[in-house]
Amino acid sequence: MVGAGPAGLAAAVTAAGLGLRVVLVDSAARAGGQFYRHPAPGLRARRPEALHHSWSAYARRAAELATHLAAGRVRHLAEHQVWAVTGEEGAWAVQVVRGPDGAGGRDTVHAARLLLATGSYERQLPFPGWTLPGVVGAGGAQAMLKAGLVLPGRRIVVAGSGPLLLAVAGSLAAAGATVPVVVEASGYAGYARRPGALAANPGKLAEGAVHAAALLRHGVRVRTRSAVTEVHGTDRVEAVTVARLDRDWKPVPGTGTRIPCDALAVGHGLVPQVELATGIGCATRRTPDGTHALAVDDRQRTTVPGVWSAGETGGVGGAELALVEGELSALDMVGRRDGKRAARRDRLRRFADAMAAAHAPGPGWADWLHSDTDVCRCEEVTAGQVREAVSDLGARDVRTVKLLTRAGMGWCQGRMCGPAVARLAGGPDGPAGESADRRPLACPLTLGELARE
Repeated sequence: MVGAGPAGLAAAVTAAGLGLRVVLVDSAARAGGQFYRHPAPGLRARRPEALHHSWSAYARRAAELATHLAAGRVRHLAEHQVWAVTGEEGAWAVQVVRGPDGAGGRDTVHAARLLLATGSYERQLPFPGWTLPGVVGAGGAQAMLKAGLVLPGRRIVVAGSGPLLLAVAGSLAAAGATVPVVVEASGYAGYARRPGALAANPGKLAEGAVHAAALLRHGVRVRTRSAVTEVHGTDRVEAVTVARLDRDWKPVPGTGTRIPCDALAVGHGLVPQVELATGIGCATRRTPDGTHALAVDDRQRTTVPGVWSAGETGGVGGAELALVEGELSALDMVGRRDGKRAARRDRLRRFADAMAAAHAPGPGWADWLHSDTDVCRCEEVTAGQVREAVSDLGARDVRTVKLLTRAGMGWCQGRMCGPAVARLAGGPDGPAGESADRRPLACPLTLGELARE
């Protein structure tokens, strides 16, 4: 099982309880993933649960994992990064490198069944000034707080789109930061277009009310249909400009407001991390917010025999959905079904689709890019260079833009710049290069390790 976040953790303890021998591979030092991220041991945090929602769901499964580890039913390979998967049904070979930087050597894990629960990463839409120190991802700001017990600044604007913003703003404010405003590019009226999904998930409405109450308690304003269109500062963030957006997410002229701050936490939702799966031929589907997720059936099986998917790889839906999908995957591995769990999964998935549709980026967001705005940070490719490749050099797709400008060829391999490059190339938002491309390496690997093959 690849990934020890909520989905992988739930799958591992369920599978071990059903008699399977489990190898749980994860890049972090402890199970829990991004959602249940732990403070560094040296910080000696006394109440890490205070930084998390639904901690009891994690604590129960973590205790079960400890029991299975002691009994030898689960082998947990912490701080192991998977760079490739090879093989076929019944004979999978998971290629890993040891250590957080991959410098600890290489191993191969053999398995008859394979679960991919690799989670997601933040979607970033560039804007002038987004490379200044003090600009962090919204999820990154929360990770700093959970893992390091530190804040990215003292006065922090939270911006982007999606429900994560409310949770991040509430956490930062509770930790002592001043959050003058949450800037939401979409709004919340979109949820009303799917009343069935809302009615079937009253707990989600209650969760939203809890976040709203926390923001009200800390005096945090929420501004919808708006975006941070520019960051100001020399050595680091000093202020941001917030402008109103029209229905297509184009900035409305004359509506810009300058807000002083020393940090900006920004993110426009999450993108399923599917590179390992597409590398072995798993098919993807387009989600309502324009990302690619793995196509799975009602038993969590991908289109490749012997491979299951659970959690954000099949579409971003939160920890609760990831937990139940992990359990269903493990049950199916031994030929069992659970109608009650499946019905719960279906209800949560409908809400996830409603959430994705409500916060999908509009096509006009590229209008806030200046010609000299870096789009690809790794290779320092500007919006002007990408537009020139399209208008003057005849590029008509992301791949050609990539070849002409090197956008997407850097360290992140298009994860950060993909949506911007795709939009400027005239196509739908997506990773630089098509999501279904088969990449031989899913994480950085040294030439020395490759040479040992």
